[in-house]
Amino acid sequence: MGKKVKNYDAIVIGGGHAGTEASAVLSRMGHKTLLLTHNKQSVGQMSCNPAIGGVGKGHLTKEIDALGGLMARAADLAGIHLKTLNASKGKAVQATRAQADRNLYKQAIQSQLKEHTNLSLAEGAASKVLLEGDALRGIETESGERYYSKKLVLTVGTFLNGVIHTGREQISGGRKGDKPSIVLAKQLLEISPRTGRLKTGTPPRLLRSSINFGLLQEQAGDIPRPVFSFISSRADHPEQVSCYITHTNEETHKIIRDSLKDSPLHTGAIEGVGPRYCPSIEDKVVKFAEKTRHQIFVEPEGLDSKEVYPNGISTSIEAEKQEEFVRSIVGFENAEITQSGYAIEYDYFDPRDLNPTFETKTIKGLYFAGQINGTTGYEEAAAQGLIAGINAGLAINDKDPWVPERSEAYLGVLSSDLITRGTSEPYRMFTSRAEHRLLLREDNADLRLTPTGKKLGIVSEERWSAFNHKSEVFNKEKKRLDQTHIKASDLAGLSQKHQKDNNKKQAYQFLKRPGVTYATITKAVGVRGGYNKEPEILRESIDSLIETEAKYEGYVNKQKREIEKHKTNSNTELPRDIDYSTMPGLSNEIKQKLTEFAPKTIGHAARIEGVTPASLSVLLVHLKKQKMKKAEGL
Repeated sequence: MGKKVKNYDAIVIGGGHAGTEASAVLSRMGHKTLLLTHNKQSVGQMSCNPAIGGVGKGHLTKEIDALGGLMARAADLAGIHLKTLNASKGKAVQATRAQADRNLYKQAIQSQLKEHTNLSLAEGAASKVLLEGDALRGIETESGERYYSKKLVLTVGTFLNGVIHTGREQISGGRKGDKPSIVLAKQLLEISPRTGRLKTGTPPRLLRSSINFGLLQEQAGDIPRPVFSFISSRADHPEQVSCYITHTNEETHKIIRDSLKDSPLHTGAIEGVGPRYCPSIEDKVVKFAEKTRHQIFVEPEGLDSKEVYPNGISTSIEAEKQEEFVRSIVGFENAEITQSGYAIEYDYFDPRDLNPTFETKTIKGLYFAGQINGTTGYEEAAAQGLIAGINAGLAINDKDPWVPERSEAYLGVLSSDLITRGTSEPYRMFTSRAEHRLLLREDNADLRLTPTGKKLGIVSEERWSAFNHKSEVFNKEKKRLDQTHIKASDLAGLSQKHQKDNNKKQAYQFLKRPGVTYATITKAVGVRGGYNKEPEILRESIDSLIETEAKYEGYVNKQKREIEKHKTNSNTELPRDIDYSTMPGLSNEIKQKLTEFAPKTIGHAARIEGVTPASLSVLLVHLKKQKMKKAEGL
């Protein structure tokens, strides 16, 4: 009996956060798409911490949502503890975070995928990329099945040569219970030889009933709750529960220090680099020896789950010692470990070997997305899957690629950081990575990106209709405040100095003053007719957006002018045949980097680590001279 042969417009390997976003967006673009995964039941699984969002990560999630993605909607349908982080700081760094019910989140992702009519799911372990020369033909599984396509998105996470470490024990796997992709990893080394090893880890899971929550500090979610998706409401949220805080102590640290002789991080068994901003408890105890305690955020795994996730004590020391140090922690004295913590070491490929579309430079039609590119985190993976899927879909239709700019979205910051700078440690998104973060807030992600999503054909009519309605209500209210004139004396909350100003001004302009809120203004000018009939979450969103737009207006306009000023130079193309090695005024290091990266524009060159403004001036002078020589030759 012959093996199955199937043809698709695009194939996506891996059912994690990158793979689900990539396959879904390809389907929304009208392409017949196959999602190939080890196990259909694990599609959308949260393999580590059951949470979505946070500073930088929440921004990415909102942007994915603005482009019709799955993640934010699933976070609302599964969110059992929602908070706005940095609520006391400016809007640019405020971020939404949802603790999710692990099973509800997976169900929400799978349910959304079922609505994508062009998408098929198949089980199988990808073992070989099918090639004819350097042309992509499809994928072959370990069982010999072949699926054909000219576009392939690989989102294999931690499964490439994955090794799980617990103490001195090592087993092959991409996560507990799943096999690694070893054969595929060997072939990919031939396609993209620049590779490295990274490490990630997970804490032991604890039996909820064995914890004394009375000794822990309770952390309730926010009231009112934030909502993640631009098309969700609070009614979408399931039952809400609390998280809890406890801390390690000096006894805990002593047990861990005494166990280091068998820790793979300290015996040399693990060579991969771990995430700097989410270190294991062993790393914390060693590197921050002066600290007498470290915080543990005790997070529920789900409403019906018997387990909790003790965020902050990721570890790979031997299982017996894990139980000993866990039971030294307040509230965990009788804790039962349901699954030991472990570290995973895996291969990643240098993202500098990718085009800005996440297509590999060596094989046309082959895209890499997610942890295979050296990132960490669900949100970073989903963002890459979305960009890779969009560009694979555009390429199928012979359309120009879509590469978001750094000034346009955190999606652009992520992609340009990876493609131009690469990474030597698991890459994580932070708001500090963005030069224009006043423009790239969570609250305006839909205003920035949903129109683009409509043009790309990836936004549903329901979402587009909701966006247009929100825009209409926002513009009407802003126009009303622009056309309504009031005196300072009409407002409460102004300083005595400002109260003396009796000149009438636009109500909108008063919002720029310290102490004046949207609520302050509406007390003076009233609420627009019909506005209270709008859904509660929409009113709150528009109230906040109007106030933020007013207060940030001066700073935002300044950033926009700076962006426009640099755009002309940034878009200046660099010839393919340019010889940097002979160019005077450049250091040998910069010559080497420019030759290696071969930037397409001045803007791309500017984002290469080590390339200075002075170097960019040398390039611009060189291009000007070449242009003058050509003109003289004519």
